[in-house]
Amino acid sequence: MVTPTKAKHGRFFRYKEDRIPVAIILGLSLTDFVVFFIVNDIWFFVCYYALMIMPKAAISAWNHHHQHLFTFRNDVLNRGLEFFYALHTGVTTHLWRLHHVLGHHLNFMDQEKDESRWKHSDGEKMGPLYYTLSVALTAYPRGYVVGRKYPKQQKIFLVFSTICFVFVFLLMIYKPFAALFIFVLPMITSLVFTAYATYGHHAGLDTDDEFSASYNNLNRMFNVFTGNLGYHTAHHHKMGVHWSRLPDLHAKIESKIPEELYRKSGLTKWFLGN
Repeated sequence: MVTPTKAKHGRFFRYKEDRIPVAIILGLSLTDFVVFFIVNDIWFFVCYYALMIMPKAAISAWNHHHQHLFTFRNDVLNRGLEFFYALHTGVTTHLWRLHHVLGHHLNFMDQEKDESRWKHSDGEKMGPLYYTLSVALTAYPRGYVVGRKYPKQQKIFLVFSTICFVFVFLLMIYKPFAALFIFVLPMITSLVFTAYATYGHHAGLDTDDEFSASYNNLNRMFNVFTGNLGYHTAHHHKMGVHWSRLPDLHAKIESKIPEELYRKSGLTKWFLGN
């Protein structure tokens, strides 16, 4: 569990707790570009890609938090941060804001509308592989569809997504193998990994009770790496609450959460033990 500081306001950051995660993420971005421009060994690129799979996948959680509550007070800084988030995670500016914040969070208990739906059209529960591919492959189309209701948000999504993809295309022209393994493949991998990781948040929980609609993972290390994403019921209860405040919110509502909804994810078991 990440312990929040008492100080909330800063000159650039909305919350001071974001300083260290942002510094680490931008540091990884700098490393990517140093490797891109200096290294010319294809096998180094392959090894670098393999080494960075998990760190870049973890960044997806922080991109998610940012789309709920923008990190900076300044729009220019937010758009810049989102550009680097996109190069790590494959999720461009406002995609998750449309698909996830204005879509999934409003519809997660309605499987006919949920943008991250875990049910087939016949009502049967999807398997993890089908769900992963379904959510990953439809992320951009579903985000665009949600954007029809929010034209201002959709315009930002389209403009900055175009900028990001044109930039990656230019990198591919300039240095194909480096761009493929440092940017393109990680973007695809992280998007697919993100879809897979969300399967365990709600799959199988068919209910109209918000306190019974999410699984929670209270493993300390899991929440350090994901910014308290394991406090998932609290996150859905008040999606605008900053990630550092989720443990406190969880403490206020934990008596309403059924005991069987506390469990470790497959990722926690694989990488952090039982």
